[in-house]
Amino acid sequence: MTTMTMAGALNAALRDALTEDEKVVVFGEDVGTLGGVFRVTDGLTRDFGDDRCFDTPLAESGIVGFAIGMAMSGYKPIVEMQFDAFAYPAFEQIVSHVAKLRNRTRGSLTAPMVIRIPFAGGIGGVEHHCDSSEAYYAHTPGLKVVSPSTVADAYSLMRDAIADPDPVIFLEPKRLYFSKDDIELAKTEPIGTAVVRRTGTDVTLLAYGPTVSVAMQAAEFAAEDGRSVEVIDLRSLNPFDDETVAASVRKTGRCIVIQEAQGFSGVAAEIASRVSERCFHHLHAPVLRVTGLDIPYPAPKLEHFHLPSADRVLDAMDRLQWNDAPDLSKAVTV
Repeated sequence: MTTMTMAGALNAALRDALTEDEKVVVFGEDVGTLGGVFRVTDGLTRDFGDDRCFDTPLAESGIVGFAIGMAMSGYKPIVEMQFDAFAYPAFEQIVSHVAKLRNRTRGSLTAPMVIRIPFAGGIGGVEHHCDSSEAYYAHTPGLKVVSPSTVADAYSLMRDAIADPDPVIFLEPKRLYFSKDDIELAKTEPIGTAVVRRTGTDVTLLAYGPTVSVAMQAAEFAAEDGRSVEVIDLRSLNPFDDETVAASVRKTGRCIVIQEAQGFSGVAAEIASRVSERCFHHLHAPVLRVTGLDIPYPAPKLEHFHLPSADRVLDAMDRLQWNDAPDLSKAVTV
């Protein structure tokens, strides 16, 4: 067992991939000598050379376009967008070319690349430095979208993403970069698999990335009131683990989905729809969502109003129907 931060686990995953496969290359803004804004690539240029881990111009569209060419030529590029909202200039390249390359060429060409995006809030960042853009990518056929919530998953999901023959959007929760845990550098569950982080019988909380810790905190508080809460860490938004989610909701009969992004047309809306379609006859109440506000990302001092909190999750629990069956003894007979 080794004590690591999430940033350290990601660094270890990149380091192991670079060691095992000479076709793996890492590049982006300030990932070389500096080691990245969050030090995820620290020491890689020193240890592997500036032809394997190198800096690029400040041009996200060019970074991804360059990665497409390298992927088509047999390399496995891993690119960093530095901050979530910085990735938008590259969005056309991602949607029009990265996601469509396999389909366009009938499988003769693939795009085995990982696009690393530090995402979401919780660090008091200013505009363009804190955003939750997962819905754009999850909506795009041809892309896999994952987000770890634990140090162990950061390592494992990154290794799986690098090994995948298709493009993976890897959303790294900024607020968790320096969270620590004792882990083994080994594979956990693969991409496309959700994990039960806490078992319960009364309500299911579905969360991913930075909101898993919010769900766990809410579950602890709810337990003090005698409510048994199950927490599912989705880990992978696309592909989505319907089986694990549905099994939990069919057991508890109640479901709340948590996301940092604004609520309208978000990933949580898709998840709520899938749960409703698959678990309708098991639900005791409508599926609820706890999300960010439908506003542009706020200034740092207002961030805590915008982000989902354990209190907001508990408020959502209070809105659920906890007395399922009517009291027939009080029914009026005619």
